[in-house]
Amino acid sequence: MSVLVSNLQEEVAVDDSLVDFLTLAVQAVLKDEGYGEEAEVSLVFVDDARIQGLNEQYRGMDSPTDVLSFAMLEGESVPGEEEEVILGDVVISLQTAGRQAREFGHSFRREAAYLTVHGVLHLLGYDHQGEEDRQSMRQKEEEILTHLSLPR
Repeated sequence: MSVLVSNLQEEVAVDDSLVDFLTLAVQAVLKDEGYGEEAEVSLVFVDDARIQGLNEQYRGMDSPTDVLSFAMLEGESVPGEEEEVILGDVVISLQTAGRQAREFGHSFRREAAYLTVHGVLHLLGYDHQGEEDRQSMRQKEEEILTHLSLPR
């Protein structure tokens, strides 16, 4: 499983330990969902200003948000495609993650992992529009975070 990480912000320090841990979080989701070594996800760290611009451009909402997912797996596959499955991009505002961690009373590491897991599940088709879907997604998130030793 390939996890490509890009840090496009300077507001929150990002060290190798955080990158390695969030890479493990992505891999845990993919493994749990039955993906093998062929899967690729891009994880992008941004600040509030950049995610606000993306949120307005793609969702019509002129405000920062915590995580956006841009799935590549839509429609039917094209015959002759490469073996690698590029699932898409998960964009996380580390500024918002820090604020939310303080508001919820848990660590920044847990919040960043939660947003990573949440974003990857969106890439794989999970949603939280209806109550049943929301509960299913929340349960999956908590199972994976518990496996990563980050229970609620």
